[in-house]
Amino acid sequence: MSHDVAPKQKPRSILVEHPAFGFFWYARGASALAFQMQAVAVGWQIYALTHSTFQLGMVGLAQFVPMVLLTLVTGHAADRYNRRTVAAVAVGIQGLVAGALALGNIGHCLTPAWIFAGVALSGAARSFERPATQALMPSLVPPALVPRAIAWAAASFQTATIIGPAVGGLLYAVGAAVPYTLAAVLALAAGGLTLMIHQERSAREREPATVQSLFTGLHFIRRNPVVLGSISLDLFAVLLGGATALLPAYARDILGVGSWGLGVLRAAPAAGSLAMSAFLVRRPLGRRVGRKMFGAVFAFGLATVVFGLSRSPWLSFAALFALGAADVVSVVVRSSLVQLRTPDEMRGRVSAVNSLFIGTSNQLGEFESGVTASWFGTVPATVLGGLGTIAVGMLWMRLFPALVAFDRLDGAGKGSA
Repeated sequence: MSHDVAPKQKPRSILVEHPAFGFFWYARGASALAFQMQAVAVGWQIYALTHSTFQLGMVGLAQFVPMVLLTLVTGHAADRYNRRTVAAVAVGIQGLVAGALALGNIGHCLTPAWIFAGVALSGAARSFERPATQALMPSLVPPALVPRAIAWAAASFQTATIIGPAVGGLLYAVGAAVPYTLAAVLALAAGGLTLMIHQERSAREREPATVQSLFTGLHFIRRNPVVLGSISLDLFAVLLGGATALLPAYARDILGVGSWGLGVLRAAPAAGSLAMSAFLVRRPLGRRVGRKMFGAVFAFGLATVVFGLSRSPWLSFAALFALGAADVVSVVVRSSLVQLRTPDEMRGRVSAVNSLFIGTSNQLGEFESGVTASWFGTVPATVLGGLGTIAVGMLWMRLFPALVAFDRLDGAGKGSA
């Protein structure tokens, strides 16, 4: 007797299974692409106008200051108002800023002061976008799929980060207004895609805006050593190892690869991150995630040292590729810990503090790199930063043993509870 055996169906992509997450994924990619194209244009234009590594560092500071001033407000906004709307308005403002920078270039009236003002306004808008999108994402997929969704989101972000700098550098050679114009179009498209995301699964309790409620995120992190250790590790490790702010100086003065080469160098960490994200989508971290995260921090620091000493464009690209691959491991572990261990009604405020830590490590790290490069020179500052990252990792292993022992992101095993 013959029996009909139904063929096994191939598992569908998370983007198909959960359409709301699909819109989120595409919107995140478009927003990241716009940001990266604008960033490479701003960096090259500031350095061309001023020839100053200190001014390159000031670009990071201009983005960082609004984030610090608005952290408590943005987190409460993400918990009190519709997260989809908050994110869409914020990314739309970034699109308008990019359009204004394009018009300034067309009118030949753009000065460093106006560029810094635009960067600061974009930074303020991004400070609202980040906690809203971070808090929104876990409500778009089942809890068990959150780590994989974070890896997917990282892949979208890193794909955009590969394409954005390379295309931005190439378009800047055509005309400074061109990358700004395309960035504006992409950011506005991201805002439209964000508005197409379906409402979260369940209604959230909305606390009134009180002083106590504003500081809830800080109190929650302070009471959870695993969360505190993971995000503070990222803060200090990337703060010291942030060599990307000096890429215009490396591209122009040390490697001699021009504006297009700058775009390729900026894309290298994202290429490494994308490769690691694709691997983690298929092969999640599984066991011993705490130790794997610390291993990634040490690899990040070592890659920074190699990049700092390199005089070969190919070796520099390889070092930046390895740096990006190591960094995404920390991103997936940290983001999964924060999202899975935080109640939904508090995710906006906790995500805002987490975004401040990320922004501090990135934007303030750019400022720190620019200042130390102006003091010690570009190469010594980069090498010292990489060594500092390794030292921070060793210190954090002693300060946060629970983070070292953390086993699984799914809640099973030693150190996971």
